[in-house]
Amino acid sequence: MPVPAPVPLIIDGRPIGPGHPPYLIAEMSGNHQGDLGRALALVDAAKAAGADAVKLQTYTADTITIAHDGPGFRLEGGLWAGRTLHDLYREAHTPWEWHEPLFARARALGLTVFSSPFDDTAVELLERLDAPAFKIASFELIDHALIRRAARSGKPLIVSTGLATLGEIAEAVEAADGVPLALLHCVSGYPTPPEDCNLRTIPHLAEMFGVTVGLSDHTHGIAVPVAAAALGATVIEKHFTLSRADGGVDSAFSLEPAEFRAMAESVRAAWSALGRVHYGVEPSEAGGRNYRRSLYVVEDVAAGEALTAANVRSIRPGFGLEPKHLPAVLGRRAARPLARGTPLRWDLLAPVPEGAP
Repeated sequence: MPVPAPVPLIIDGRPIGPGHPPYLIAEMSGNHQGDLGRALALVDAAKAAGADAVKLQTYTADTITIAHDGPGFRLEGGLWAGRTLHDLYREAHTPWEWHEPLFARARALGLTVFSSPFDDTAVELLERLDAPAFKIASFELIDHALIRRAARSGKPLIVSTGLATLGEIAEAVEAADGVPLALLHCVSGYPTPPEDCNLRTIPHLAEMFGVTVGLSDHTHGIAVPVAAAALGATVIEKHFTLSRADGGVDSAFSLEPAEFRAMAESVRAAWSALGRVHYGVEPSEAGGRNYRRSLYVVEDVAAGEALTAANVRSIRPGFGLEPKHLPAVLGRRAARPLARGTPLRWDLLAPVPEGAP
């Protein structure tokens, strides 16, 4: 049975999905560097850079892991090599007491704000703040209890699919229990090489699950999000920082404000360029038909003289007969004198004698 077309989400009154411009999320993550003033400035900058939403992460080091240095608890390789999970998350977390002022600042700016919860207490906090949606992070996609708890709010879910098999994604969709849903194709590499992105997965996700689809991106630059928009991504999430030079746990693969603005403009232009299936003349090319090739007299022709390849050619502009008529024109005789530069028309040709081949 065919999968139905994706149904647009509505988050904070904003329709999201096919037929609507891509929804752009600025992910603050830990780029506030433990400073509420910087976190508020990130909200302001996200609005100015053209984001539709700013996203937080709601956890503490103790709700996401434990303070332990045993096997598996110390990171190996990558940006955070050598650090324990607990230490990293203690630095990167957004204090829960910051949520209310951050939500208030975003709403005062007309910017949607929501978060990724990492346990039930985080969902409860976000419900108290009337978050309009929940984001499920890639590493939590297999935590069906968390997904079910978020889904019970009835709020839309945005689910990243990094690391997940198709079967695991299907199980997460089932756990969402029918709430409005978007799936974001994601590669959980920090940063992600473009050759690992496999963006052709985006339309396949839409085909497989009949939901709104998008991209959660960890590559450098903006090329990959723009390509994703051209492949049908209607949600784009990108990490956001005031300045990579200032540091921050995610700054290495985050966009600065001017870069996010460039991405927003390019992604929306790519979406606009998709248009519809259409052949023929668009308004911007309306005058162009006059400069296509057509049949012109290129040497003076006397009345009654035969038209030949030497005195009639297909050239620009396009005010004469279409070039496809050249075989029918050659050998015909001029009905009157034809000056060089005359666009050829049927009425300029003498009638074919009756019985002539």
